[in-house]
Amino acid sequence: MIDYAKVPSPAYVLDEARLRRNLELIQHVQQESGASVILALKGFSMWRVFPMVKQYLAGATASSLHEARLIFEEMGVPAHTYSPAYLPAQFEEVMGYSSHITFNSIAQYARYREQLQQAKQSISPGLRVNPEFSVVETDLYNPSAPGSRLGEMVENLGGKLPEGIEGLHIHTLCESSAEDLENLIKSVEQRFGAFFPQLQWINFGGGHLMTRQGYDVERLIKVLQAFRARHPQLEVILEPGSAIAWETGELVTTVLDVINSRGIKTAILDVSFTAHMPDTLEMPYRPKVLGATDPVDGKPTYRLGGSSCLAGDFMTEYSFEQELKPGDRLVLWDMIHYTMVKTTTFNGVKHPDICIWHEDDTLEVVKKYEYEDFRNRLS
Repeated sequence: MIDYAKVPSPAYVLDEARLRRNLELIQHVQQESGASVILALKGFSMWRVFPMVKQYLAGATASSLHEARLIFEEMGVPAHTYSPAYLPAQFEEVMGYSSHITFNSIAQYARYREQLQQAKQSISPGLRVNPEFSVVETDLYNPSAPGSRLGEMVENLGGKLPEGIEGLHIHTLCESSAEDLENLIKSVEQRFGAFFPQLQWINFGGGHLMTRQGYDVERLIKVLQAFRARHPQLEVILEPGSAIAWETGELVTTVLDVINSRGIKTAILDVSFTAHMPDTLEMPYRPKVLGATDPVDGKPTYRLGGSSCLAGDFMTEYSFEQELKPGDRLVLWDMIHYTMVKTTTFNGVKHPDICIWHEDDTLEVVKKYEYEDFRNRLS
C-alpha cells in the first residue's frame, strides 16, 4: 500500500502491485478467450513499466509516429498503428516501427499501398470501419456520432474491400461492458460479416473496461470464444486504454490556500484540473478524493481549485472531516490512465512528478519536471 506521506507533491504515483493485478486479469482473458489484448498508448504510455506490461500482453497500439517509435524502442515489439491520416513525410518511418498499419479511409490506403508493398518487412494492412453502434453518451468520446470522421461507412465499400486489406478495425466503446461488446459484435457482423472470409484479423478497439470492479469478465470471455468459434480464421484483437492502468495510482497534491467568496470556500491546490486532469472537465467526471465525500450539511465543505488562471479550473464541493488549511495533503484517486498522456504546461504551472511505488514498498521518483521542460516545448 502506498505511503502517500513519502510521495512528493504534486506527483502521480503508480502502484506497481495494482498494475500487476490488472495485467494478470487481462492475461487470464487472453488465455481463456484466445484473443490478443494489446496496450493502447493513448491511455497509458508510461514506458518505464513496459517491460512488466510485455510479460502479460501481446503488444501495443500506436496512434502516431512517436507512439509507434516508443513501442518499438521501449517495449521491443513492432506496433499496431492507426491514425486518422498519416503525414506523407513520416509514413516511411511509421512503417519501420509497425507490424500492422490501419487506414482510416480507402483513399488513405490507396495513397500508401505502393509504399507498403515495397516495405522491407511484412506489414499487415487494415481498414477502420464505422459499425454505427455506440453506447457512448458524450459526443466528444463517441466515434460513431453522426458525421463521424473515424472509419468508412459500409456503403462506401461498394460491396468489396480494397485488394490487399487483411483486417478490419472497429473502435466505438468507452469504459463499456461485456454486454456492450456483444451488441457491438452483432452490429459488425450484420454490416461487415460478408467481408470476413477474406480477412486475417479483426480489431475491436478499446473501451473494454475488464479490470473495473463488477465487470463481467466471464461473459467477455464467452463472447470472444463464441465469435472465434463462428470465425475461426480471424485473429481477434482488443486494445483497451483504461483497463490496463485502471485504479493503479493516484495524484498527490497539497492545499496552497483557501478562498472564501460569499460563503463558497475553495481550496486551491498545487495541481490543475485543466492541465493535469483534463478529462475531469472534458468528459466530464468527478474524481474521488480519499477521505472526502459529496457535500454533507454541517461538515467542512470546499470546492477544489486548480493552480491555473482558467476560471473553470475547479471541481464542485467536497466535504471533509476537518477544516482544510494550507499544507494539507489530498489524494485524488485513479489518476494514472488518460492523465499523464494528456497533460499540458498551460500557464507554466508546475507539472507533477512521476513516481512508482514498487512492490517492495520503496518509492522511485521516475521523472521531475523543471523549467527546461517547459521552455523546450516552446520556441
